[in-house]
Amino acid sequence: MTRTFRARTLLMMTLALAPMAACGGGGGGAAARPVSTTLDDATITTRVKTALLNDPVVAAQKIDVSSSSGVVTLSGVVKTQDEVARAIELTKKIPGVTDVKSSLQVQP
Repeated sequence: MTRTFRARTLLMMTLALAPMAACGGGGGGAAARPVSTTLDDATITTRVKTALLNDPVVAAQKIDVSSSSGVVTLSGVVKTQDEVARAIELTKKIPGVTDVKSSLQVQP
């Protein structure tokens, strides 16, 4: 094979595979999520938990936090509706949070 032939073959293969790479190679679901998104979600979750634990109004020991693509879900039990409102308010202030879903239950 000549050097020119190899270069042209490589170029054609690259051009043929580029659209597949741009689309993520097909598939879907959580396994196909980029590592950066997973790390960002872990960072968001940690920052929300830290904010809730450091807040004097929120008794965050019974609040579970999860995050997916910047959407944070709060679940668990709090003592008052004020704690629910404060937990949501604190969560919305965290960089990277795009939405907050609350499943918090009030049990005095």
